[in-house]
Amino acid sequence: MGMSKLTKSVSINQLSELPGVAGTVLKENPKARVFAFRGPMGSGKTTFIKILCEKLGVEDKTGSPTYALVNEYQGRAGVKLFHFDFYRIKNQQEVLDIGFEEYLDSGAYCFIEWAENVSSFLPDDYIEIILSMKEGERIISFPIST
Repeated sequence: MGMSKLTKSVSINQLSELPGVAGTVLKENPKARVFAFRGPMGSGKTTFIKILCEKLGVEDKTGSPTYALVNEYQGRAGVKLFHFDFYRIKNQQEVLDIGFEEYLDSGAYCFIEWAENVSSFLPDDYIEIILSMKEGERIISFPIST
């Protein structure tokens, strides 16, 4: 990542806490458009992205774009959001074939699951969100503006 930022970690005990955390992530990173989500299978990446989409005004049903690699959503005031899932990506050519770089340059929100599989394509100013689980608690870590 380009500039070093402070990171905040929040522990989540129930789903009802997620909208508040999603709001904080967006408020702390107001100019950010590319968000990379890292965490083990089952750590809640898809669920958290869904809540971020809702915060940005998406009314469609959201889900993980497992087979298509990318889903597109419309938020409020013409905001576009793209949700990527690179869990099953076979090679870097596949990333180029779906036009990943154009998505990243589009100015739309890009929420990327399994971003470690496409790390060479990520811009310098991406926001990394780490989801982890510790003793039954979910922990979400994200950068905050200083």
